[in-house]
Amino acid sequence: MKAVQVKKPGGAEVLELVNLPKPVLKKGWSLVKVLGFGVNRSEVFTRQGYSPSVVFPRVLGIECVGIIEESSDESYFKKGQLIISIMGEMGRDYDGSYAEYVLIPNQSIYPIKTSLSLEKLVSLPESYYTAFGSMKQLQIKENDRILVRSGASGLGIAFLKLVKALDISVEITASVRHERKVNQLKEAGFDKVILEKNCQLETQETYDKLLDLVGPKVIDDNLKHLSENGIICIVGLLGGQWDLENFDPIMSLKNRTYLTAFYSGMVTKAELLEMLTFIENQKVDIPKPKIYSLDQIQEAHQFIEGTDAFGKAIVLLEDNRG
Repeated sequence: MKAVQVKKPGGAEVLELVNLPKPVLKKGWSLVKVLGFGVNRSEVFTRQGYSPSVVFPRVLGIECVGIIEESSDESYFKKGQLIISIMGEMGRDYDGSYAEYVLIPNQSIYPIKTSLSLEKLVSLPESYYTAFGSMKQLQIKENDRILVRSGASGLGIAFLKLVKALDISVEITASVRHERKVNQLKEAGFDKVILEKNCQLETQETYDKLLDLVGPKVIDDNLKHLSENGIICIVGLLGGQWDLENFDPIMSLKNRTYLTAFYSGMVTKAELLEMLTFIENQKVDIPKPKIYSLDQIQEAHQFIEGTDAFGKAIVLLEDNRG
């Protein structure tokens, strides 16, 4: 089978298209034919060598949409069954979805039924599941003023589309580092856009709810812009800092504010199906992603790392590209 393997950490050039043996079925696992997958910042971090548990060579890929090829549990998984898989250490502890086939533990496989197109479905797993979970964590209500810090990311756009589908009155603002993306963000549906420079928001406004994709590096600045009883949900680490340093929670959260987090490793079948049902029932607007083929994976990584990155990038396997 064709697969993209990383033999040593580095830039996008270390993503190498190779031929590998198709994985052999084993007890407790299923072989999945990959239809497509999203490209994620966490895979960039792994490629760069920042995932301490990863041993190279490794096939990356923390999510996929696929169909069951064969399974060790034929009573539950049927050949040809449509599935989603997210996280479960796929692409880290074992080879992931950047391939024509991937072997996945049965507990990390979620059979689904959907009327969504493949292009839209492949856009969902990591970005929309994280956005959906964080939307629930933020407890959004009528008339909330919401800020999405780093709104041009695939996750930021996914969150915007889910919130807009709630059918309640809210004001949702995006922050962005590059002024040339302001119009793109407004066209995507954000009510307002503000700039940030040197990890500082260029506004005096405060917000009831704040979705943060930058991470601990901007925690102090985020708290300056949070209203009383407001909630911050951290979902990303784009700032490159993983831990809080010199953080005094009693003084920092003295304005009756709340700090929480969400990530796709908190996946459950019930919540994944809840997300799909919400998207279909509410007719959530899923923007057209940037589409690549497996042999264009270096370009896909360069896109999401670059200053022109906007929205979601996905890979569709050759026989699934329309």
